[in-house]
Amino acid sequence: MEEFRRAYSRLCQERGAEPQEAVLRRLQEPRRGRLDLATQSLTADTCRALGRLLQSQTLFTELVLSDCMLSEEGARLLLQGLCSNTVVRLLDLKGNNLCGMGAEVLGKLLRQNKSLQSLTLEWNNLGTWEEAFATFCTGLGANATLRQLDLRNNQVNHKGAEELALALKSNSSLQQLDLRWNNIGLLGGRALVNCLPSNRTLWRLELAGNNIPSDVLRAVEQAVDHNQDRQAAFRESQARTHMLSKEVHSLREEKSKQFLDLMETIHKQREEIAQSSRTSAARVGQLQDALNERHSIINALKAKLQMTEAALALSEEKAQDLGERLATAEQEQLSLSQKQSKERRLEQQEATERESKLLRDMSAASEKNLLLRNQVDELERKVKSQQEQLFLAKQELTNTAAELKLRAVQAEERLDAEKKRFKQSLEASEQLRIREVEHMARHVEESERALQERVQRLEAARLTLEEQQRLAHLEEKLRLLAQARDEAQNACLQQKQAVAEAQARASQLSLQVDGLRQRLEELQQELSSKDQEKVVEVNRVRVELQEQIGHLQAELTAQDGLREKVAALERQLKVISGDHREALLDRESENASLREKLRLKEVEIARICEEEAQRASFLQNAVLAYVQGAPLRALSPHK
Repeated sequence: MEEFRRAYSRLCQERGAEPQEAVLRRLQEPRRGRLDLATQSLTADTCRALGRLLQSQTLFTELVLSDCMLSEEGARLLLQGLCSNTVVRLLDLKGNNLCGMGAEVLGKLLRQNKSLQSLTLEWNNLGTWEEAFATFCTGLGANATLRQLDLRNNQVNHKGAEELALALKSNSSLQQLDLRWNNIGLLGGRALVNCLPSNRTLWRLELAGNNIPSDVLRAVEQAVDHNQDRQAAFRESQARTHMLSKEVHSLREEKSKQFLDLMETIHKQREEIAQSSRTSAARVGQLQDALNERHSIINALKAKLQMTEAALALSEEKAQDLGERLATAEQEQLSLSQKQSKERRLEQQEATERESKLLRDMSAASEKNLLLRNQVDELERKVKSQQEQLFLAKQELTNTAAELKLRAVQAEERLDAEKKRFKQSLEASEQLRIREVEHMARHVEESERALQERVQRLEAARLTLEEQQRLAHLEEKLRLLAQARDEAQNACLQQKQAVAEAQARASQLSLQVDGLRQRLEELQQELSSKDQEKVVEVNRVRVELQEQIGHLQAELTAQDGLREKVAALERQLKVISGDHREALLDRESENASLREKLRLKEVEIARICEEEAQRASFLQNAVLAYVQGAPLRALSPHK
């Protein structure tokens, strides 16, 4: 607010004008979202500065400028600034004597502004210039945000009403229009009646004080009531549609939540499958490494066995070679037994030693061979057991993989089934929503027909109420007659008081006359005793007394006239009281008959209200039962 105040002072100083102290004081008052400058005389410079500031300000949503004595130029500058404003929702321009230029600028404001919702233009002269008011009505027809318009006391005639009717045909946002105390007349009222069937948003139209016949006012009231009922039915259908959309949205959220839970479960199962496959693959890798290690050990043992077998074959070859040598030695010994007996013994000894050594070597080799064979058998048994374990692991891996594949297939089938069921539930909910909407549309049509019947019944009730109003009007006339009688009685009392005052004055005058007569007699007695010198003075006194007597006689004649008037007024009062007594008797008899009719109509209206209440309760119970049954049908696909 302080920044707005400084900006206002700066703009006024730039134009070479002093800012108004009253405006600065109003800007210092902390009123959130409201700028109230009512009853402040705003100059053109102030209006120019405020118009420039209001083009882009976002502080005020309500602007009150009532009774500010705006000039044509000031109004133009201020309203041009509001054309581009996007924040102000309420504008009050009451009592500013806006005329032709003001109406044109207001029409431009209504065409360009997209935020204004309430506009008060009471006590202006917008309808005086027909072309300017036509421009204003054109802007009103193009506006799509205004909800409330006040045009009371704006000199709007029947042509202005026709322009307003054309604007209301194309306007789709205005809901309340106040046209009281203008000069619309019969033609303007008919134009407004003809435009109301094309307008479905206007539910309040005030036309009092426009010299419009009662039948036209009733037609306007009926059309406005029809729009109001339509708006109520539309709001109710919107509320129910919103409730159904909320239910559908909650169902969709629930289904999406279930779908996300299912996807999360499938994802967890897939992670478990992947983890188990990784652990089984690691275990298979470990078993494969152990098997490779066993194979390497077996290969080493096989190599040692081959080396041992080669050494054994070499030892056998040596043994055969030694046997052959032994045979040759025996042959040589036989041939040279004699020559080499000594050497033979020595060789035999060496041969026996060698043979024993070879036999020991052979026994050791055979034992080692047996040991190696036992080790090989043991390794073969271990390899067989490891092969069996590997086979079992592979079989377990294949079984696990098959089981995981089966679970994945089942999960995918379950996911497909859930998707199908979710689609079916969505389709069912959509069909249910469509049926609900159709049912609501039928219900709205039925309610509209019922409302039309109710309107007809209310029209009949309204006729009865008009009779009651006529009765009230007659009672008002009776009250006025009684008031006139009281006034006449008061006038008579006043006349009587005047007569009494005149009589009192006459009595005083008569007393004065008696006193003057006594004085005259005394003067005559004194005159008789006085000298001739006093004759002139006596004559003068006599003349004065004669003049006073003339005045007194004139007052007496006036009193006689007043007495005649009082008598005439009393006779007139007697006639009026007699007529009034007869009129009262007639009115009392008519009131008795009308009260009897009113009592009968009230009994009938009470019966109709009870029937309507019973129907409304039945309809409410049916709607509640239907609404309570709708969620169960919506949740039935889960079961």
